[in-house]
Amino acid sequence: MQEIVVASGNRGKLKEISQMLSPLNIQVIGQKSLNIEDIEETGLSFVENAILKARNASRCSGRPALADDSGLEVDALNGEPGIYSARYAGEPANDANNIVKLLANLQSVAPAERTARFQCVMVYLRHDNDPTPIICQGTWEGLIVSQPQGENGFGYDPVFWVPGQECSAAQLPPEIKNKLSHRGQALQQMIATLAGKA
Repeated sequence: MQEIVVASGNRGKLKEISQMLSPLNIQVIGQKSLNIEDIEETGLSFVENAILKARNASRCSGRPALADDSGLEVDALNGEPGIYSARYAGEPANDANNIVKLLANLQSVAPAERTARFQCVMVYLRHDNDPTPIICQGTWEGLIVSQPQGENGFGYDPVFWVPGQECSAAQLPPEIKNKLSHRGQALQQMIATLAGKA
């Protein structure tokens, strides 16, 4: 069984990735269980940050690594918060403060003009000096609503309206969200690519 280190300490994300990779006979190990610290995200794009995280996890573990970087792009805000989604409101960084800042910045924007999308870039490195990382991307289109709705999910999910589902991302059952979401899309592409190389 091949082992892959995932550059994340998010238990929900690790469980999801582990379940999806298990048919490929791949065992997922979270970097925290190997005492690997998070690396500073100094890249200027999702792909740069994902590569930084994967390279750090691979270098520290001596194993192949998988990492993703994701965020929310709002058209009326010229793509903000983008790569700064997790720390949009500054320190202390938390979901509630980020949502408050986002909604304040969109106060004067009409509902129909609150178009947005979640982006996810996922990177797989065979080793820390891998010159040809596998890069997969998922995009999830939606709208930003004026009030948080729903208890599921995390981040901006309560204010991200999913057209076609008539609810926010935080109101979707996890199995539906995993199929539709930006991360779910990127992971499906990654699984297909890794299965082809197995």
